[in-house]
Amino acid sequence: MHKMRPLCNSLSLLFPRTRRRAAEPWSKCISNSWAFNAAAGPADLNRFVARTKTCGELRSSHVGQEVTLCGWIQYQRQGQFVVLRDFQGLTQIIISQDEAASHLKKVLCDTPVESVVRVTGKVVSRPPGQANPRMPTGEIEVKAETVEVLNACKKLPFEMKDFIKKSEALRMQYRYLDLRSAELQHNLRLRSQMVMRMREYLCNCYGFVDVETPTLFKKTPGGAKEFVVASREPGKFYSLPQSPQQFKQLLMVGGLDRYFQVARCYRDEGSKPDRQPEFTQIDIEMSFVDQAGIRVLIEGLLQYSWPEEKGSLETPFPSISYIEALATYGTDKPDTRFGMKIVDISDVFRNVKAGFLQKSLNEPEGTVKAICIPQGARHLQKKDLESLNELAKSQFNQAIFHFILRSDGSVKSQLSKYLNEEQKLELIRTVQANTEDLVLVAAGGHKKVCSTLGKVRLVSADLLEERGMPLRDSSAFHFLWVVDFPLFLSKEENPDELESAHHPFTAPLPSDEHLLYTDPAKVQGQHYDLVLNGSEVGGGSIRIHNAKQQRFILESVLKEDSELLSHLLEALDSGAPPHGGIALGLDRLICLIVGAPSIRDVIAFPKSFKGRDLMSNAPDYVAPEELEPYHIQVTWPSAQAEASAN
Repeated sequence: MHKMRPLCNSLSLLFPRTRRRAAEPWSKCISNSWAFNAAAGPADLNRFVARTKTCGELRSSHVGQEVTLCGWIQYQRQGQFVVLRDFQGLTQIIISQDEAASHLKKVLCDTPVESVVRVTGKVVSRPPGQANPRMPTGEIEVKAETVEVLNACKKLPFEMKDFIKKSEALRMQYRYLDLRSAELQHNLRLRSQMVMRMREYLCNCYGFVDVETPTLFKKTPGGAKEFVVASREPGKFYSLPQSPQQFKQLLMVGGLDRYFQVARCYRDEGSKPDRQPEFTQIDIEMSFVDQAGIRVLIEGLLQYSWPEEKGSLETPFPSISYIEALATYGTDKPDTRFGMKIVDISDVFRNVKAGFLQKSLNEPEGTVKAICIPQGARHLQKKDLESLNELAKSQFNQAIFHFILRSDGSVKSQLSKYLNEEQKLELIRTVQANTEDLVLVAAGGHKKVCSTLGKVRLVSADLLEERGMPLRDSSAFHFLWVVDFPLFLSKEENPDELESAHHPFTAPLPSDEHLLYTDPAKVQGQHYDLVLNGSEVGGGSIRIHNAKQQRFILESVLKEDSELLSHLLEALDSGAPPHGGIALGLDRLICLIVGAPSIRDVIAFPKSFKGRDLMSNAPDYVAPEELEPYHIQVTWPSAQAEASAN
């Protein structure tokens, strides 16, 4: 490692952090901010190509120079000038009104917007009073001398202007056009910069080895549903990996010590705003490491690669146990940018003479809990309370009750008749309610009550912000480690059976190993998640490196066929070092950093909500003769068969 540090220090001169503005109109896009640093000079963006300058780099210091620009016609103005755009910005091209320039004027004015042209001309200062301070190139313009239309543009399905609203389906159908937007250009370039910095940190500063692992693999027990890929062997299929989990463990057995990869992963499940059937993760594994070492590594990685304009990251990140996260926030991925924490008020209701409350308190792990919504009585209406109640019933089969603290100090609630004045005051003190606050109460089993109030907490925050009450700072980034997860959870469809809370390769806490053989449901695992603003952006664990323990968990606890993992079990029995790792969800991380509503806005060619590529219409049909080498026949659903026949 010590030998790597001088290399890291010298490379930092070549690859330091770069500033990047938030997505803005093209007129405000960056010019030379993709330069690596002032000492090394700006990146040479004009070498190897047919231009001498980009559309975003010209300044008053270039006045008098002859330049060649290539780009798209963004705007035309009454035969006086056009605005040329490329990936870096905009330049105004002035058109001479002399008769000798009539041909040039005709070409620039008659060529459709979004056509690709090459313009050669002289850089001149704009006339007094005509400078545009909103454009980095606003002090100059280029007086065109020659122009060449490289490719004329047909009529497009939508205008290439950021303020024009387009449906997401239309944007995805014409993704190659949508990519021209300032927002996507910014997102993809910021993503590229962060990945470059991560590679530098891991490989050059700490000696990690970048290894590409196979995409064609075999089915993995448990976890998400996998895509299958046909082979030419009858009845045999590959699976696309959910992650390189087994491969990175095998690399540790192979003695590579430190591995990382910008890995493509696949899951055959419906898309959500923060999920895609194919996605990218920063995959990391180390030998002879513990949980603390992984956490310090990741905190340093994020600090090193973090965009400077987003502010600095303070480390170490705070941590919270799984049990505490569920009890306080109702979820294992808490958004800690705002309060409204869950409060246990069981003692307040312990002696309240209401049968349904006493029944709830007498349940196993029975409890009464509440959240206090600041100024909820002012901002939330009756229909909002009905909506929250319906949410609790439909998703959790849980009733919620409300208390409103009026300006005169009185309390309004469906439960008021069951409470005396002292109990009401105790409730207000316990939840720390103020005038015009709204208190939502749920009673029942601990986990269900907490999960209900956790969801209601987030929805209430959305409602308050819609009504103009700021709760969550969109410019704040609150990282949080969630630790001490249970190693196993009860299956929803069969509570008597267990499944892995993370994956079957996670090691138990050493202090809980004995419980594996007597009461596995009580075992805690060495699993850790990294949460940012209420979204999981990373997850990892210390792995099982003992073949006997791994086999026992697969066969006796999870009831899985260990033969599917015979290669891994054999490797663990061949001198496997202790090891652990983590994977960061790159798409989700970048999405949160840039404030995009969906990870589809930080992926060049994403899939739709249903997992389709609307641009190429994939997936598509394959002719029967093309399936023959794979020994596959398609059985059509009857309704579709009738429609095809017609």
